[in-house]
Amino acid sequence: MFRNSFKLFGNQIRSLSTQTRQALELAVKEDPVVLFMKGTPNQPMCGFSLRAIQVLSMENVATDKLATYNVLSNEELRDGIKEFSDWPTVPQLYINGEFVGGCDILMSMHKSGELHKILGEIKALAPTKPEGETAGAN
Repeated sequence: MFRNSFKLFGNQIRSLSTQTRQALELAVKEDPVVLFMKGTPNQPMCGFSLRAIQVLSMENVATDKLATYNVLSNEELRDGIKEFSDWPTVPQLYINGEFVGGCDILMSMHKSGELHKILGEIKALAPTKPEGETAGAN
């Protein structure tokens, strides 16, 4: 009956608390694009998180459509997100509440154009200026 609520990590059996699970479920659905990363967008604390945030920047994800969570700020978040997604590493990207993957998957989707297509479909891209228009031009 409880078999699915426990995960084996090395010699430890861990269970994601109901409170943590609910908080993560809310977090991944609250914004169209959610990235759990080490550090912040302005100060990534690992190369993989740096690459992930760079890809989202190159894709021109609108800042009001993106939420990031620093897993280094909270041990329960750091461990909980890995159990929640059943994915052992960070960063982790969610789009419209669905787990997409980590850095390698994000990079692959970016290179193939699939990520841009998905982000466009959910209207998560920032508007682009017409060619030749400069900032402050009337």
